[in-house]
Amino acid sequence: MLHVVGIVMSLVVLGTAVATFARRWGVPAPSLLVLAGIGVALIPEAPAVHVEPDVIALVVLPPLLYASAEEISARDLRRVWVPVLVLALGLVLATAAVVASLALALTALSGAMAFVLGAVLASTDPVAVTALGRRLPLPGRIQVLVQSESLFNDATSLVLFKVAVAGAVAAGSVSAGAAVGKFLVLAGGGIVVGAVVAAVVAALRSRADDPVLQTVIALITPYAAYLLAENIDVSGVTAVVVAGVVSGSLGHRITDARTRLHLQSVYAVVVFGLESVVFALIGLELPTLVRELGPGNRWWPAQAAVIAVALIGIRMAWVWPTTALARPTRSYPTWPLTRVVTWAGTRGVMPLAAALSIPLVADDGAPLAGRPLVLVLTTAVVAATLTVQGLSLAGVVKTSGLAVPPEHAAAKEAAARAAMDQAVVGYLDDLAAVGAVNEMAVARLRARYAERLDPDTDAALLDDLATLRRDVLSVQAGELRRLFAEEQIGDAMRRRLQAELDRREAGLEA
Repeated sequence: MLHVVGIVMSLVVLGTAVATFARRWGVPAPSLLVLAGIGVALIPEAPAVHVEPDVIALVVLPPLLYASAEEISARDLRRVWVPVLVLALGLVLATAAVVASLALALTALSGAMAFVLGAVLASTDPVAVTALGRRLPLPGRIQVLVQSESLFNDATSLVLFKVAVAGAVAAGSVSAGAAVGKFLVLAGGGIVVGAVVAAVVAALRSRADDPVLQTVIALITPYAAYLLAENIDVSGVTAVVVAGVVSGSLGHRITDARTRLHLQSVYAVVVFGLESVVFALIGLELPTLVRELGPGNRWWPAQAAVIAVALIGIRMAWVWPTTALARPTRSYPTWPLTRVVTWAGTRGVMPLAAALSIPLVADDGAPLAGRPLVLVLTTAVVAATLTVQGLSLAGVVKTSGLAVPPEHAAAKEAAARAAMDQAVVGYLDDLAAVGAVNEMAVARLRARYAERLDPDTDAALLDDLATLRRDVLSVQAGELRRLFAEEQIGDAMRRRLQAELDRREAGLEA
């Protein structure tokens, strides 16, 4: 137990150091973490690392998926649902077929295990995509498309994986009708569970005024959604994603400023710690798996490279017509958009968790042939996409012409701030006209909202000024909601400006 704790703490320390250099160098931290993990694992005295499937699937995955889903705007998601659906369903099926065919041609895997590998690598990873794309200057709609697709294609890949594993373990096949029925149960049940959990949590959080209690409820929500779904044999991943999207859309309505600030701080720490551990583990485990593979599979690097290139090729071939024909994205230049969406399709935590959960033995008690090779190929492809695509994604975005210029984003934010301030000025003018409050308080607040009062200021003036400040923040929050509703600003800017208002409100209450 102490050994495990020591490894986890070491990974967190490693993640902190890597994140510091990643920010300074302007590169994604997940990519550097994978490389750092491989480097540590290659040290002769480094201990072999074996990750239990339940550790990633149950402990790590739910909060990371939930945090990624909370960043998705429900309004923007409704706008891009057509291309998201085409990519989350069709592209996953096509990718699984292509990878399975390549595995049959290039490796000694059986047909069933080749299909398992195809299903494992069929989906992009929401945790990796969100972590890589968090700082990219992409237009809001493209960012939502990439993140939403990576979140919702997991339902398709999960049912494919379960069907494939069932066939491999039983040394038989599963009918197409049974696969379709299984998919509907997994995905549909996960959607219902996620929506129900989100509704119950929203009701609880709206009645709790303690930031600590609200934070605890928010932290256990993804685990509750995942465990409830898995216990009734539906998709826990889908349940967590739906709960995250719904909760993220309701968060500003059911919480106050203090709670939102507390939640953001705690979740930032939790997500950082888990991402540091899980991406470093991907790098740490690859050399260990390779050493255990045996001498009969020495061509695995070339096989992994071919599969990684094929993943990019099939994704590009599918994304091109999808983004060109879908109404939400056809206004963007087709080739630059195709390059960006294709290159953003990294693999990460989800494929690794799925591969680790492959049973060790078949139904007849014999070791499941091909499992070690599937694990090595999966981990190698995940590491390759996180490093090659992750390290070059920013360059692809900048050369695509789709990147939002910093001055454009700054001008848009300045316009939003000006509109919020203008709403305050109008509100104060109305108060001054009717003489509803102390005129000096109105004048002082108009001149400078955050002015520090003199110690000998009149108590009545203090009360009026405090009340006015709260009212001003309420007016600005209302104007911010209007700007977002009328699509003058995006969800990321709305969250950033709302956080500023929350900090000012929390300071006023203090």
